[in-house]
Amino acid sequence: MLESETIRPDHATAALEAVSLPLADRDWWRGAVIYQVYPRSFQDSNGDGIGDLAGIAARLPHIAGLGVDAVWISPFMTSPMDDFGYDVSDYRDVDPIFGTLHDFDALVARAHELGLKVMIDLVLSHSSDRHPWFAESRRDRTNSRADWYVWADAKADGSPPNNWLSNFGGSSWEWDAGRQQYYLHNFLISQPDLNFNHPAVQDAMLDVTRFWLDRGVDGFRLDTVNFYVHDAELRDNPPLAEAHWNERTAPRDRPYNRQDHLYDKNRPENLAFLRRFRALLDAYPAATAIGEVGELIRGIELMGEYTRGTDRLHMCYAFDFLNTVLPEVDDIRPVIERFSQAAADGWPCWAFSNHDVVRHATRWAAGHEDREAILRLAAAILLSVRGSVCLYQGEEIGQTEAEIAYEDIVDPWGKRFWPTIKGRDGCRTPMVWESDAPQGGFTTAAHPWLPVPPEHLPMAVDRQVGQAGSLLEYYRAFLAFRRSHPALVRGDIAFLDWAPGLLAFRREFEGERIVCVFNLSGQPVDIAWPSDLERVSALGPEAGGPAKLAAGRLALGRHDSFFAQLN
Repeated sequence: MLESETIRPDHATAALEAVSLPLADRDWWRGAVIYQVYPRSFQDSNGDGIGDLAGIAARLPHIAGLGVDAVWISPFMTSPMDDFGYDVSDYRDVDPIFGTLHDFDALVARAHELGLKVMIDLVLSHSSDRHPWFAESRRDRTNSRADWYVWADAKADGSPPNNWLSNFGGSSWEWDAGRQQYYLHNFLISQPDLNFNHPAVQDAMLDVTRFWLDRGVDGFRLDTVNFYVHDAELRDNPPLAEAHWNERTAPRDRPYNRQDHLYDKNRPENLAFLRRFRALLDAYPAATAIGEVGELIRGIELMGEYTRGTDRLHMCYAFDFLNTVLPEVDDIRPVIERFSQAAADGWPCWAFSNHDVVRHATRWAAGHEDREAILRLAAAILLSVRGSVCLYQGEEIGQTEAEIAYEDIVDPWGKRFWPTIKGRDGCRTPMVWESDAPQGGFTTAAHPWLPVPPEHLPMAVDRQVGQAGSLLEYYRAFLAFRRSHPALVRGDIAFLDWAPGLLAFRREFEGERIVCVFNLSGQPVDIAWPSDLERVSALGPEAGGPAKLAAGRLALGRHDSFFAQLN
């Protein structure tokens, strides 16, 4: 099935019918907890070693049982799989390795039966080079889609049009012998960038969005949302100012991070398309979107810019919390405060792990004797700060970053830069369901697409479900605790200066006030309870830490948390 570049009549009719439906909770996303599924690695239903939509549907009770609000499904559309679905060749169909459109419809229906919203990945900034649009665009300079991708002439010496770099290494320009021009690819050579400066491209992508909304999806995760629009003048990026050079924001093993990306992405012209996108979502009862802001220097400010007001995206996330090792207060508080300053009326989404970064169970807790306490602390912080939350599959059972042997690496990024950069395979290994089953219950195949690490088997769901004190049960208890306190879901946040190493803040919503305290010092802490907060009652999730409030003092163990209701 190939995309149509026009809006089909049944799409328009469905949208009009959607508007006439009873008013849904249009703000369900505000404070929602969203569970990310990486389809290749969640559950294989047919024994080919690759997870699929039917497998996801079969495991939806686990997701619903956690107490989350929605499931986000990473790409499953037709693709050559050069970048495992982030190179789309047909935006309106399911890749056969994952199933069919019927399987997708069944998944959506089952999720809705269980009270889960369904969000899907939309990869709009680029397509596969095997998409029919690109095949037509590269044919010559006069066809109807000649300008649907970003083409440019070579410089007089034959070199690329400017100094823009690819995320995956080298120039972001590739020479095409047929057109005798370069085309732009911010990622793989086989992922040409679509030209969002062309109105017809925007129209086509909005039509794709309608297609999936009409199939019943509740929202989207927008891949690389700040990459949509490029500078029409193709100006060179300046070098990154020395003030930003450090191993977190600009590691020297990545030349890409040595540029200040003012022109190849992050363009203010992007807002015009985001407004069109939001207007389309608003034509449906309660559709929403999360934008992924792929920017390390000004990511928080772009989050604010993209979510400010009511005519842009509902929420965004950046990578500030996706790169941290065991954090200090200054790794968390300033980020949240920067967002509040950038957009007081905007809404963030936070995550500690996802399919692109080293799992935080490794970044935060590897080698620590307090590993379980640290992972509980991480969950408590993530589920208490202001914003919506994305949980990545396996996070709830403590899956760690896997060490993948070179011969097992499949990620093109890892293949190119190993061993300095090992790629993303380590965070994408299969979910482990049954500790004693072959491949952890993920598949019956002898060789899944990525190996199941033996060290993950003791973390399997069946080892933790129903077990008091397990990490899985802690997540369930904390999610229930969060749901029972609206201040933790939608409340404002105000930070408190109590003691070094303590992350403390107050959440408040419609008269409910809760103080949240987290010990990041690594040492036990005993502090006097502030006199202006005398009337409190201690509370917390089931299986919480050993924090105590006695005789006006608060005792916190290492990597401990505490919650109190203000009367």
